[in-house]
Amino acid sequence: TYLYPVFLGRIRGYDSMMIGEALFVSGLAMFFTAPVAGILSNKIDLRLMMMIGFVGFATGTWWMTHLTADWDFYELLIPQILRGCSMMLCMVPINNIALGTLPPERLKNASGLFNLTRNLGGAVGLALINTVLIDRNAFHYARLAEHVQWGSQAAQTKLQNMTLNFEQTAGLDAGSAAMSKLSGMVHQQAALLSFMDVFMMLTVLFASLGFFVLFINKPAQQGGGSGGGH
Repeated sequence: TYLYPVFLGRIRGYDSMMIGEALFVSGLAMFFTAPVAGILSNKIDLRLMMMIGFVGFATGTWWMTHLTADWDFYELLIPQILRGCSMMLCMVPINNIALGTLPPERLKNASGLFNLTRNLGGAVGLALINTVLIDRNAFHYARLAEHVQWGSQAAQTKLQNMTLNFEQTAGLDAGSAAMSKLSGMVHQQAALLSFMDVFMMLTVLFASLGFFVLFINKPAQQGGGSGGGH
């Protein structure tokens, strides 16, 4: 939810309206999957259902490790659908497994504590993601800058070609414009690589969560424990 808008705003240059139009598919996927998830929670093992959700998350984030600066609505369509469906497939089982083994008199306090820890975990997760994004951006920019220097023949050729293109515009300092354009390209590619790193990290995380679901004890009661899902 956090990375998609940041990617579209920072890499694609979208405004808020354009980002919303590009990402509404995820909300639709959640809307249509919610009743299916409710039915499945009474039909199959909740751990299996949660595992399917984590695998879906991992597939969607792995898909995003191949992104480019040209990715738009259609390239993001499948990852968004996977994310929306997986969100609902995980939400119902997590609530039921976390609260389904408790006696009724303890559900109220447990639901509040569950929501608190979930929100706290989300905040910490966003902070970690943003930290990794910033650190990897700086790392990739430093590495790319090593290859875009005066001693690089490829960089010199690219700069000369851009300078020739800008010379066709009257009143423009072609050399400065070409240098600024080249710097912007390096910054963009560094940001793109940092997004790919974060999505790879999330892929490993979700795949690991899907594996550790196998070690969760099956609750004695299923259903009725979803009060903390909002």
